[in-house]
Amino acid sequence: MTLVQIGFDEGEALLDWIPLTDALAAGHDLPRAEVDDTFLYRGEDTLLSRSAWIDGLGIAVKTAMIFPGNAARGLPGVNGGVSLFSDRTGVLEALVDFHLVTKWKTAGDTLLGARRLANPDSRDILIVGAGTVAGTLIEAFSAAYPKAQIRLWNRTASKAEALAAQYPGTRVAPDLEAATRRADIVLTCTMSTDPVIQGAWLRPGQHLNMIGAYRPDMREADDAALARCQIYCDSFATTLDHIGEFKIPLATGALQRADVLADFYTLDQFPTFDPSVTTLFKNGGGAHLDLMTSRHILDLWTGAQ
Repeated sequence: MTLVQIGFDEGEALLDWIPLTDALAAGHDLPRAEVDDTFLYRGEDTLLSRSAWIDGLGIAVKTAMIFPGNAARGLPGVNGGVSLFSDRTGVLEALVDFHLVTKWKTAGDTLLGARRLANPDSRDILIVGAGTVAGTLIEAFSAAYPKAQIRLWNRTASKAEALAAQYPGTRVAPDLEAATRRADIVLTCTMSTDPVIQGAWLRPGQHLNMIGAYRPDMREADDAALARCQIYCDSFATTLDHIGEFKIPLATGALQRADVLADFYTLDQFPTFDPSVTTLFKNGGGAHLDLMTSRHILDLWTGAQ
């Protein structure tokens, strides 16, 4: 068997956002994934390996090399790759570009949550944050909501302006509260440890979709936002006890486990859009989503040959 190597540009040319979200949904019809993460450290440098095995889909090991000092060398701070193995034989089938998988997995995860919960005719989308993920969200949500005006807000306005300039038609929101109140969909992709979205700003019919927080000390929405929303996530296993968005309010009693109503393994429990309800989705990520995304990329690659 020939080992396939899929680079960023080659893989990107094959992908579309709507079919990817459909593939992620289908992946959750299979048996629940077995996942594990391992870390190795050398000073400030980190080797992170995320592994997932889904019966019927295969095995993936996503390895990230995080070297903060690379910026001074003119090199990316994060490098890595995804090794994809056959479910039937365990044979290595493909090496897929790390950044390709991460980009499409992260935004695809969030987009699937929005497609199930948000107003399908959303006309105003606010992205809070102006980093790499924000640019990917512009691409993903432009594909799914072509009639929507996308706005950007960032604490450093110049960064929002620079990102908006890369995507014609995208506008900068000068005031976060006003932009949140008017938006149909609010997407947060910050590195904040303190909430940036207040529940008092939310209204019925809105969809709040949070991507940024990934550590136990990080949050992007306050307790009032949680209390106002019907809450969903991609995976109970990667969010409830690991990310501050839920971990902190669970510890204080502001949130109960039963308040998080469903994850992607119970997608049938995600309701259709209801204009009288405010919904919240937390993107926690996980190696199982890397596996689903990588398998989808390999299937497209194989079909194109």
